[in-house]
Amino acid sequence: MMRAGWGRGWPTLAIACLALFAALGGTVYAAKRIDGHAVKVKSLPGNRLLPRSVPGNRLRPGTIPGGQIAPGSLTGAQVDAATLGRVPSAAHAERADSAGDAATALHARSADSATRINGYEAGCPTGTRAFAGACWQLAAGETALEAAAAARACAALGGELPGALSLAAFAVQPGILLAGGDEWSGDIAGYSGVDSYTVVTVSSSGEIKGTLSTATKRFRCVLPLVR
Repeated sequence: MMRAGWGRGWPTLAIACLALFAALGGTVYAAKRIDGHAVKVKSLPGNRLLPRSVPGNRLRPGTIPGGQIAPGSLTGAQVDAATLGRVPSAAHAERADSAGDAATALHARSADSATRINGYEAGCPTGTRAFAGACWQLAAGETALEAAAAARACAALGGELPGALSLAAFAVQPGILLAGGDEWSGDIAGYSGVDSYTVVTVSSSGEIKGTLSTATKRFRCVLPLVR
């Protein structure tokens, strides 16, 4: 009885075993033969991929738009500087508190340390001092000239004779001493005839006087801060 029962069940058991072996063999075959090259394009949705299973060098350039990149995920070391455009110049800064390394401050309202403004040099040259928004010569010239000749000499330097009241104020600055016998200012006190007029002079003590323009006096020039 036992031998007869085994004979009747053998075909079914054999078929089941063959099916099992076929399934196992197919899995092994698939594991060995199916790789990324065997997968059709767009056959796998993105949500079926494990995180970090696709390295960056397998992605085509431009496949990930900037809007898909999480903030802070890229550092400067990963950005090609050659692909970045030029940063616009700060041509209209309201204030440049310290432009020590700037060669030119185009439109800075206050550039304390700038050396050039709109291409012009800014600052006082040697032998002058910044005073009242200009550069004043520290000492009067050794040569005494008539008032008109003194004015021409200052104009040749790109400056002018100082105003009388400003010269009197400069006379009391530390380390400043006006020439003896008064200095010419650029102010005219009155006319007495053709090429005959009175010019205001300032003494070494700061006194303001009127002197005929044909007299000879020493003088100092006031140069612009921006040249």
